[in-house]
Amino acid sequence: MVVTLQLREIDVQPGQCLTLREISWAEFEAILEELGDHRAARVAYYQGVLEIRMPSPEHEVNKELIGDMVKILLDELELDRRI
Repeated sequence: MVVTLQLREIDVQPGQCLTLREISWAEFEAILEELGDHRAARVAYYQGVLEIRMPSPEHEVNKELIGDMVKILLDELELDRRI
């Protein structure tokens, strides 16, 4: 039996990962389009395997901290940055 789900029916909690197998490139592109550009989820695709991962709140805090440290370093070294 084949089951079809809409993306809005899938709930991936922060810190969790959903892996889908046997996904074609066309299906992957359609999924990306439906998710949109401003998604919180991280999406990876390789040889028919699609991974959708929701970063944990701790990940987001660390990401911001590292980004701030890089900006400070660039300012101190007087290097041009493009954001």
